[in-house]
Amino acid sequence: MHQEASWPMPAGMVNAARRLFAGIALFALLAGCAGLPPNNARTPSHALEDTAATRLGQAIAQRAEAHPGQDGVYALSDGREAFALRMALIEAAQKSLDLQYYIWRPDTAGQLMFEALWKAAERGVRVRLLLDDNVTGGLDAALAALQSHPNIQVRLFNPYANRGLRIADIAGDFTRINRRMHNKAFIADNQVAIVGGRNIGNEYFSAGPGTEFVDLDVALAGPAVRQTSGEFDLYWNCESAYPAERFIAPADATQAAQMLQAWAALAHEAPAQQYLREVRETTLMRQLLSHSLPLEWTTARIFYDDPSKVVAREDRADGHLLPQLLEAMGKPRHELDLVSPYFVPGEEGTRSLTALSAAGVRVRILTNALAATDVAAVHAGYRKYRKALLAGGVTLYELKPVLTKPARRQERAEKEERGEGHPYGSGGSSASSLHAKTFALDRLRVFVGSFNFDPRSARLNTEMGVVLESPVLAARLSGIFDERVPDDAYEVRLASDGGLEWIERSGDGERIWHNEPETGWLRRTWIRLLSVLPIEDLL
Repeated sequence: MHQEASWPMPAGMVNAARRLFAGIALFALLAGCAGLPPNNARTPSHALEDTAATRLGQAIAQRAEAHPGQDGVYALSDGREAFALRMALIEAAQKSLDLQYYIWRPDTAGQLMFEALWKAAERGVRVRLLLDDNVTGGLDAALAALQSHPNIQVRLFNPYANRGLRIADIAGDFTRINRRMHNKAFIADNQVAIVGGRNIGNEYFSAGPGTEFVDLDVALAGPAVRQTSGEFDLYWNCESAYPAERFIAPADATQAAQMLQAWAALAHEAPAQQYLREVRETTLMRQLLSHSLPLEWTTARIFYDDPSKVVAREDRADGHLLPQLLEAMGKPRHELDLVSPYFVPGEEGTRSLTALSAAGVRVRILTNALAATDVAAVHAGYRKYRKALLAGGVTLYELKPVLTKPARRQERAEKEERGEGHPYGSGGSSASSLHAKTFALDRLRVFVGSFNFDPRSARLNTEMGVVLESPVLAARLSGIFDERVPDDAYEVRLASDGGLEWIERSGDGERIWHNEPETGWLRRTWIRLLSVLPIEDLL
């Protein structure tokens, strides 16, 4: 028997509630059906080519002379260093800055970078900012101020047609709204690029309390920078990239001045000052100031999805990153080490990984533990494949929710005390969540980018990344699996009773968990319920 509610409610209130919800649903559907307006008013633009005479161009040319045709590469595993290099490049740029991100938080790191972009524009630098519109809540005032500057252009990728009532788009145009631009690229003067997993926000740059993301970017100098600019131009000029003024009116002079005052005030607050001091004290900043930043010179290739992926109605693989990436990386012969925060291999991926193991390839995977993940639904999708992976010989590690300085290896502790940072992300003792997306083959070749090994990255979102012919970085990643991952992660194993067990190693020995470590029964029950729902294609 159907019940209207589980608590007493007068009939009049019931009818009023019905009318209210019916009205909201109808409005949402009607508004959603309106869809996006034509995007025929945008003016195409492209990366500036005449940047060799800039400070960055001259500095790169001096170092590249001995490495013709190669790319200089620097891995950014420490959050503060990743922020420091971006800010240094903004300050050094003389002609152009092109930035493309999925998330830009209106927090300390995000606002400090907004202010830096404004100051660059004041110097005459052309700034192009391309943001996916899915997570732009709270940014309207800042974006309005930025686009009021004649040297700053802002575009929103796959925007919501009903910005004030986004549920209308979700209800009426879900297929489009569900496909997002997940790419991350930062390009200064078409001479230096940063590509990888980081968005813009405190959690990506170790800037404040709360969870820190263990993440990875690489800075590039050389031919791969022009490839990155080509990717940016393709997205900037595509039909899904709308000028922000179509949805957010540019600020007037008074509003822009108020925004500038707010940015300046934040930069002088104690937390921001403390963070900026820590940034200035990083090893990278010292190396930049002394012109001694070590670069590995090798071959780098940029790969990316075609932006039309977000509007394609059929499931097509042409123009998708994954097939290109697998071909470029090749088939491992001895070893595959994979890091993915949102790992949902699916049946096909599970068969491929276990087939590699059966062929004698050592396959090791690091993903988030349930207690460390920030997306519970993805963990629900991943948990269904653990037993099959383990039975097929794959080694599974799940990152702990808190990383602590290792007591078992004095050398590593001393390295951290020297300020050289965590080998694959921000260390310390705060809450941590894995966000890096990288894998290495045979300690010879490595991928770094935005691509998660899940259905969403493969079929729904656009992604990008770089393949590096780098025995140094590939061996570094595999070495982390050898030395650091067993301390910082739980190793998942098949238990004698047919279930799973988690091995936690520490200086005191080993502890065996028989349930998802450091989680309560309610969360575990919720994950089990999610895992039976038909949502894998959305993850």
